[in-house]
Amino acid sequence: MEEELKCPVCGSLFREPVLLPCSHNVCLACARNITVQTPEGETPVQSRASGSSDYDYLDMDKMSLYSETDSGYGSYTPCQLKSPNGVRVFPPSAAHRHCSLTCPLCHRSVSLDERGLRGFPRNRLLEAIVARYQQNRAAAAAAAAAASSSSTAVKCQLCDRNPADAAVMCEQCDVFYCHSCQQRCHPSRGPLAKHRLVPPRNPAAGGGAAGGGGGGGTGGQQPPATARKPATCVDHEAENFSMFCCSCKAPVCVKCLEEGKHNKHDVKPLAVMWKQHKCQISQALNGVSEKAKDAKEFLVQLKNMLQQIQEGGVEFEACLVAQCDSLIEALTRQKAKLLTKVTKEKEYKLKVVRDQITHCTMKLRQTTGMMEFCLEVLKENDPSGFLQISDPLIKRVTSSQDQWVKGALEPKVGPDFDLTLNTDSLMQTILQLDFCQGNDVQENPLLKQMQAADSGEAEMEAESPGAESGTSVPVAPLLQLEKCCTRNNSATLAWRVTAPPGSPIEGYILELDDGNGGQYREVYVGKETVCTVDGLHFNSSYNARVKAYNAVGLGPYSKTVVLRTSDAVAWFTFDPSSAHRDIVLTNENLTVSCNSYDDRVVLGTAAFSKGIHYWEVSVDRYDNHPDPAFGVARINTMKDMMLGKDDKAWAMYVDNNRSWFMHNNSHTNRAEGGIAKGSTVGVLLDLNKHTLTFFVNKEQHGPTAFANLEGVFVPAVSLNRNVQVTLLTGLDIPKNIKQ
Repeated sequence: MEEELKCPVCGSLFREPVLLPCSHNVCLACARNITVQTPEGETPVQSRASGSSDYDYLDMDKMSLYSETDSGYGSYTPCQLKSPNGVRVFPPSAAHRHCSLTCPLCHRSVSLDERGLRGFPRNRLLEAIVARYQQNRAAAAAAAAAASSSSTAVKCQLCDRNPADAAVMCEQCDVFYCHSCQQRCHPSRGPLAKHRLVPPRNPAAGGGAAGGGGGGGTGGQQPPATARKPATCVDHEAENFSMFCCSCKAPVCVKCLEEGKHNKHDVKPLAVMWKQHKCQISQALNGVSEKAKDAKEFLVQLKNMLQQIQEGGVEFEACLVAQCDSLIEALTRQKAKLLTKVTKEKEYKLKVVRDQITHCTMKLRQTTGMMEFCLEVLKENDPSGFLQISDPLIKRVTSSQDQWVKGALEPKVGPDFDLTLNTDSLMQTILQLDFCQGNDVQENPLLKQMQAADSGEAEMEAESPGAESGTSVPVAPLLQLEKCCTRNNSATLAWRVTAPPGSPIEGYILELDDGNGGQYREVYVGKETVCTVDGLHFNSSYNARVKAYNAVGLGPYSKTVVLRTSDAVAWFTFDPSSAHRDIVLTNENLTVSCNSYDDRVVLGTAAFSKGIHYWEVSVDRYDNHPDPAFGVARINTMKDMMLGKDDKAWAMYVDNNRSWFMHNNSHTNRAEGGIAKGSTVGVLLDLNKHTLTFFVNKEQHGPTAFANLEGVFVPAVSLNRNVQVTLLTGLDIPKNIKQ
């Protein structure tokens, strides 16, 4: 009902509504704003009846509506303005004497007589309805605040039993979390990293963490019982999302479609895509749920195996002692050796099983936490909010199944000790007494090492089980140092197997640390023996290692190799894979132009997080005084608007006379001096000082543009069809830098 009580001009609830001849209502103040003056004797324009459209007016004057002071685009005299709801507002002129008013809904025009707006009747009934609605809404807000004031502490809304006190509240999810539930269900990474977590407000304070709109803001630890208000379009605040653009992967409204922004895009109903993505997550969760069920059963099997190994080891030790005690003193020394072998075998089996339990428990905990988070996400009732995180969530659920590689849910060792002591040997063979080798492929290498140790080859004991050839896990791969190299912030590694394994190798696992000597992480799993890892930190040393696996299990790691990335000077090109479809790349992706009159963004292939980096862009073509933008951005910045319009880009846009710095659509530091054909624009990214500085024709342009830059940045350019530029990299850092 609230939408029907809003003025079509200002978008707020009606204030002193007047009734137009077409039976539509507007606020009295808004009626004054949309009143225009016409020359004497001229008939008011009937925009809809005459067959003209809003686009006819737009074509008459496409000059910028922004002033020099506000945006720096240049100052022009507009022929018309528009209110936030699309209603034309013509500036009054003292030379005109006759006035007319156009209805913002049906676009029917009416001339005002000498009484002016007083000639329209006041809609007292509508005014009373609005007043009653505001009273009811305020009363409902007060009642909700009073009901929630009975509780003195905000509790976590996700705890199953005995909910703990809430530690934080997500403003986007409207949910209270304790510390454990927040780490498990709402981690500060991925799509949830953008959510704002704030301390929970006490209901008695009347804050209202999840308060609705309009009223006095109700407080409480529980979200409102009423349905959440549908999200509205960012560009058209009065329009709700009704469609979903599959190309842009974003919800859109009807007016977005009417304006033609998504003409050639695949657009589907919002409800259909909502149900489709929920179905995809549900189907993916079924597979993960089965894996989790198998993992739980596997854990039970491993825990039972611990007891069996313990009992088997004790039983075998007792049998061995009984057999050795029956022999003469010549068996005493050999008995000690045999006991040592059995103890090592038992400890090896126990260690393998415990390591496997720890590894499987960790993966199961991650999978279970992700499942719980997905189940909470599936309860989301807001389609647009759900769809914002559904795509990465689907990929994450699907990729979680890849953790359970073949053989991960199979024991690496058995509970039985396949060892036999031969007591029928003659006395002269006592010193050579040893266990008969069984058929277990995992235990054979260990027994051979024991035999070698008895023969005096003690150095063999330092080698890990599985290092001998035969039917066992693969041997450790050998890194080929002559083929391992780095370029910019990328590293290439190559390896080979030193000896043919008994079982065919199914793949390799390459691991790198974080560049600071931290924990290793898997960066590649597959059958190839050459791998290039991109996106590393500049000026960093990485430790790398690789291991192979087959049907039996995982083999040992190779020796560690240290690779150091480039210090500062980076060579890179424009990235065609992430560029907007209107971008045209030539000259081996060093020259960029555009097919559209609108600004489009293209990113570089290098990503920077450390060090000092400098590159230039040469202007090859510059027609009709456009304003291209140069700077840095996050990898997920918007590609269909000028660089710096969103909060993921930091840029300088410049025309033929002056320039401005822009971030998050905020324009600062206007500087005189522009560009022309043949000019060069330099970008200096100093991540040691966390600053960004710009140069024009080798001279610093303005002060330091941006400071406090943290994270990973990629070079970026935005331009339209009137500009063509070429990228210049591998340049020395300028010396004439002003603070």
